[in-house]
Amino acid sequence: MKVSALTLVRNRREHLVNLIVSLEAQQQCPDELVIAWMQPEPETDLPRTRFPIRHVMVEGDALPLAKARNQAVNAASHEALIFLDVDCIASPTLVSRYRDALAQQSALYIGEVHYLPANAVSYHADGTLDLARLATLGERHPARPAINEQEIRFEPDHGNLWGLSFALMRQDHQRAGGMDEGYIGYGGEETDYAWRLAAADVPLYWVGGALAWHQHHPMYAPPWPHFEAIIANARRFYQRWEQWCMEYWLNQFSEAGAIRWSPKADSIEVIRQPTQQEISTARLPASARYG
Repeated sequence: MKVSALTLVRNRREHLVNLIVSLEAQQQCPDELVIAWMQPEPETDLPRTRFPIRHVMVEGDALPLAKARNQAVNAASHEALIFLDVDCIASPTLVSRYRDALAQQSALYIGEVHYLPANAVSYHADGTLDLARLATLGERHPARPAINEQEIRFEPDHGNLWGLSFALMRQDHQRAGGMDEGYIGYGGEETDYAWRLAAADVPLYWVGGALAWHQHHPMYAPPWPHFEAIIANARRFYQRWEQWCMEYWLNQFSEAGAIRWSPKADSIEVIRQPTQQEISTARLPASARYG
């Protein structure tokens, strides 16, 4: 079975280079990498690989994440798809574990993601990634289960899909209607996609051995820089599903007095915009691995 790896990029050159190097170091490389560029021009002088790299340009000033994923799928040459966030570094068995799982059963598969602190990524003198250092420094999110390397575990709750690392067949992506491109900017589109897949009867499984490490980048808690997008996307999600997503963030915004909302409400009322002081204060220190 041939597989296409897909990633989305906006202003993450260093992270992308690390991702590409990790894909080149796979026990079984992907058969291609499709990069959906959410920026005016693609990066040049990327690492050489044994597999082809294909480029897709995606228009949109706000982060067009759903649109970029759909365009990456459309550009992919193969039916088996592995989505990797550009912030990921793939462990050497990630591609082979996803490929084997998809070959056994068409489903939605997610692998473990361990989070790295700042300055965790380093290289050996021969130009290879120091994977032992990543394995030592990587930390599993407390809300995520530990998976045995050879395990494939059924997950009944599609809400556990996080878009950092997952795999499925193109036919299942299409059967679910793809991603809703009405979600603009950050937040909500992945949960909506997961629920679309659940509605299309695509089962969800955890895959051991498909570990990815998440490279550090600046984070905010609450995510004030994405305030407007989160509100708009939460409203869109509720309109379709009559339930809220991103409740944790909405509750933080509510407690700060920026919105009037509760989990039992059927609407969100914006009271005010975040202040520059709030945005600055919400930026997490470099030691934080996740929000």
